[in-house]
Amino acid sequence: MPDMTHVLLQRADGSLLFVEMPASHAYQLSALNLRLHKELSKLTADNVPALPRAVAEVGSLDLVEGAAERIGGMDYVNELEATFAAVREGEYPLVSLLTEIRALQAQLEQWYEEEGLL
Repeated sequence: MPDMTHVLLQRADGSLLFVEMPASHAYQLSALNLRLHKELSKLTADNVPALPRAVAEVGSLDLVEGAAERIGGMDYVNELEATFAAVREGEYPLVSLLTEIRALQAQLEQWYEEEGLL
C-alpha cells in the first residue's frame, strides 16, 4: 500500500473534510489551497467558490461516527478544477490558478498510474 497522508480541510460551516493524498503530494495540495485563498478576494465573478481552508496534514486516519467526510485526492482535485473552470471571471485572470490546479491534477494522475491505482 502506498504511503498516504490526509489533508484536513475545514469548511465555512465548520464541517471537516479529509482529502487522502499521496504523502509525496500532500504539501502541494496544502500550498495550493493557501494560494487559492489568497487569490479568492481578488475575484469579481458572481460565482466565486466557497473553498474550505487547509488546517492540517495527518498520516494515519481512523474516522469514528461519521465525524468528517473523506474523499480521494484525485476526486477532490478534479472537483476543484471543475469548480474553478466554471467561474465566470471578467476582471481577474484565472489562467494562473487553473494552471496550478491542473499541474497538481496531472501529477496525481501520473502518480496513480505509476502505482497502478487508476
